[in-house]
Amino acid sequence: MTSLRARFALAFAVVGAVVAVLVGVLSYRAAADRITDEIDRTLASVSSAVAAGQDQVLESADPGEPGRGRVPGPGRGREGPQLVGQAVAADGTVTHLGGRAVTLPVPDVARALAAAPAPGRTATTEIAVGRDTYRVLTTALGGGRGALQVAVDVDETRRVLGGTANQITLVSVVVLLGAAGTGWLLARRITRRLVRLAEVAEEVSASGRIDREVPVDGRDEVGRLSSSFNTMLGRLAAAREAQDRLVQDAAHELRTPLTSLRTNASVLRRIDELSPDARARLVADVQSETRELSHLVDELVELALSGGGNEPEEPVDLASVAREAAERVRRRTGRELRVDTERSTGSVVRGRRQGLERAVGNLLENAAKFAPDGPIDVQVAEGRVTVADRGPGIAETDAGRIFDRFYRADTARGLPGSGLGLSIVRDMVEAHGGSVFARPRDGGGAEVGFTVDLLPNSDPDHVEASPESITVDGVRPVHHRGAR
Repeated sequence: MTSLRARFALAFAVVGAVVAVLVGVLSYRAAADRITDEIDRTLASVSSAVAAGQDQVLESADPGEPGRGRVPGPGRGREGPQLVGQAVAADGTVTHLGGRAVTLPVPDVARALAAAPAPGRTATTEIAVGRDTYRVLTTALGGGRGALQVAVDVDETRRVLGGTANQITLVSVVVLLGAAGTGWLLARRITRRLVRLAEVAEEVSASGRIDREVPVDGRDEVGRLSSSFNTMLGRLAAAREAQDRLVQDAAHELRTPLTSLRTNASVLRRIDELSPDARARLVADVQSETRELSHLVDELVELALSGGGNEPEEPVDLASVAREAAERVRRRTGRELRVDTERSTGSVVRGRRQGLERAVGNLLENAAKFAPDGPIDVQVAEGRVTVADRGPGIAETDAGRIFDRFYRADTARGLPGSGLGLSIVRDMVEAHGGSVFARPRDGGGAEVGFTVDLLPNSDPDHVEASPESITVDGVRPVHHRGAR
């Protein structure tokens, strides 16, 4: 499997190679075209001079300086001048005019120009004479005077261009290697943090340890990824800790009813020896412990799912939630529940409706359990739900702990329950970004509830809301707009 670092290096090398080849080819073509243009201008200048009778330019012209009848390259090579001049008669006969002692072949195009009646027409060709290559400019003289041919040896120019091509190739190879090396270094610097992150992820996957942290360097995408990875590990650690704590607490709480059931089961072996009253008490005790165990299991499952599961978030009116929860608890317990929503206009939050109903229902059932007499009041106002009872109240030492899992106040030791109901309320409210509270009620009893953030510019007309007050199982039930 190719590493990301190698892919970066290969990508840089390919880009560098493509750029170097393009620049080299364009540079070579530009240099070749410029030299060819200079040669053609020189041939035209020399042709004009020879046509004017200045044949000595074929021997003395220094072609090393572009312009004024000169071409690139040395004026004279090892075999004499580079320039060649000859006249071509109308019948194709060739007369050497000067320069290098070479007779140039007369192609068909040159014969046609020599026979042309009008002067001035030209043709440029390249021909090979032995081991040399000449660039030939043929100019028609017209009027039966034939044509003039001036040529220059371009082998030296080709050698210069070949050297230039070799240099460009060498530079391209150097650029390619440099790009590959630069790409490797940059890739190493870029992927170093990714490699470190991958190592931590592999270690967590292999060992199951989530107490690791990846250093966060920079604010780029890799830095954000490292930060998100640390956040994920933190949440996994918190979830595992909560799970372990729940399992430990559940094991502790399940031990008591299971021990009682085990004891009663051993007594059932001697049921024939028991009196009818003892049998009735034993059966009642088994039924009570079974109900308590079933209720505890239900609340453990509810606590584990208190995050809301897959229930989508939506605008929810707390007044409607309180009314439905109160109606459900009234049917279950037969208690008088009074719901006051006069100040609940605009108490619309974004959350999971079923979860919020469960939280309010748990508050009401908790109040019904601790206050067996008197009505239970529910008030909804500006994102706050308060459940007030007329029970024994809450001690100052217990007010801050009643939402802990399995916590039972001294006054509740003899009452049924698992100590999970208010813990479920806290988990659900915190999942909605809210907070819970508990305090003694003026005149006796307790006030327990929660507060969640309201939706900005919430409009109760678009949700199930009602500004009116209702009484459940009290003076008068009222049918409100949008209420279920």
